[in-house]
Amino acid sequence: MKHMILLKKLSVLMVVLVFAASSGFSQSNNNFEVSKNLDIYATLIKELNTNYVDDINVGELTKTGIDAMLKSLDPYTVYISEAEVEDYKFITTGQYGGIGALIQKQGKKMVIAEPYEGNPAQSSGLKAGDEILEVDGKSVSGMNTDDVSTLLKGQPGTSVTILIKRPGTDEPISKELERKNVKIDNIPFYGMVSDHVGYIKLSGFTQHAGKEVKDAFLELRDNNDLSGIIIDLRGNGGGLLQEAVSITNIFVPKGEVVVSTKGKLSSKNYTYKTSDQAVDTDIPLAILVDNSSASASEIVAGAIQDHDRGVIVGHQTFGKGLVQNVIPLTYNSQAKITVAKYYIPSGRCIQEIDYSKKDANGHSIKAPDSIADAYKTKNGRVVYDRHGIEPDIVMDGDTLSKISYTLLMKHLFFNFATQFALENESIPPPDQFEVTDDIYSEFVDYITEEGYEYTTKSEEALEMLKNYAKDEHYFENISEDFETLEAKIQKNKKDDVSQHKDEIKKILKIEIVSRYYYQKGKIIASLNEDPVIDRAIDVIGSKDTYVAILDGSNEGKSKTN
Repeated sequence: MKHMILLKKLSVLMVVLVFAASSGFSQSNNNFEVSKNLDIYATLIKELNTNYVDDINVGELTKTGIDAMLKSLDPYTVYISEAEVEDYKFITTGQYGGIGALIQKQGKKMVIAEPYEGNPAQSSGLKAGDEILEVDGKSVSGMNTDDVSTLLKGQPGTSVTILIKRPGTDEPISKELERKNVKIDNIPFYGMVSDHVGYIKLSGFTQHAGKEVKDAFLELRDNNDLSGIIIDLRGNGGGLLQEAVSITNIFVPKGEVVVSTKGKLSSKNYTYKTSDQAVDTDIPLAILVDNSSASASEIVAGAIQDHDRGVIVGHQTFGKGLVQNVIPLTYNSQAKITVAKYYIPSGRCIQEIDYSKKDANGHSIKAPDSIADAYKTKNGRVVYDRHGIEPDIVMDGDTLSKISYTLLMKHLFFNFATQFALENESIPPPDQFEVTDDIYSEFVDYITEEGYEYTTKSEEALEMLKNYAKDEHYFENISEDFETLEAKIQKNKKDDVSQHKDEIKKILKIEIVSRYYYQKGKIIASLNEDPVIDRAIDVIGSKDTYVAILDGSNEGKSKTN
């Protein structure tokens, strides 16, 4: 018997030793591969520098190679050169040194898309629609938005001179601006959206986002007869994980799991719990999400859903369940590296794309619905992994009509709003301004003068059918039928401006309001015509519906439009 026990112990020891040896061998082998390939790379760069027929830029060549290498992993693992460090500081702090303006490329033009209120661009009189010609005497012709953004950014306190061409003026205008520390607000707006329901628009998860949400909530609760709160995470691509934990802690009691991370290194394995007493564990809560809600937004929405603390309303989220750390490299460069996956309280990981697997074309693979695993919330409701957060109340798709989409892509909403602002010194407040029929008629005339045209899917399909008919020698016999169909499609296209009038008016209203009241005004202007907000107000106002969703008694009915 003793011999048998000894043999078992020896067997276990052998397994441990073999495992340890194999792990050591694997690590040693990897280290050798790293050294070998670094040597090959260094040798190649030296030989290129010596022998290549033209002079090479070693820095640019190296960055191109690094970027291509990292592209084979996932889109979140990136190299940050010394020149780009300031841009990545913005991700965590929401701050950068510059003039405070969005810029965009329109054809060959580089234009101011939106000056941020209270920052140097707006204070100096720069307006949306201004075309940038030069920055500090350097022409921006042929540059992309990143190139021009680099020229505009710099240390707070330094000056930059911008030469612009303003629509409606003949001569270029020169503006000298002093760069400042530009801070993009995590919360561009909060207020009441009904007599008893508060609303907080959260655009980012940079430093202090949790405190800002807490302060906004307390102000709404203390100054109003508040019976519910909406937190809008639509379009919020995420940010700092700790801020997501802090925001969840406002509504979830102390000591509850918010998210866990698991990586290759044990140091990356950590469970984040609420650390403070919650501000309010009872007030009805609705979280709004869409396809662009990602990362930290999904942690908040997922934790609230898994704890059955509030109702999620909107559209399925992006599906990013990966955690990145910024790791310093030599010569003041950095790398943002995916170090772990995160898991929300039910145990599910909502990562949709498996970047470790590629299809025949080299594209990463989305997880099929068939392999999604079921998990349960605190109250026993069934939820699934791998595909982001599915809302408790799924709204109808918000896909734009082809005409509205094309008007956006051709910048015709933008350019009309620019012209409108030049001709109209002021408009009513954003919650009162409406696009009248007269303004709409002006817009229709404007796009007609601009020679606006677009191709419908029906036209594309008809053209394809025509080509097939010609190839098969049927076309001559049915050409008149084609002409009749084409004429009918053209007539329907002309009617699109009337058929989609409400949708076009809504977009036009927000674009015009932004010229006078900036980002905050855009949000206010959209509140009264937002079906997702309306649905959230309804469910908060109906105690029976709200409770039934969270306790699972109407399982399957909560996924309503």
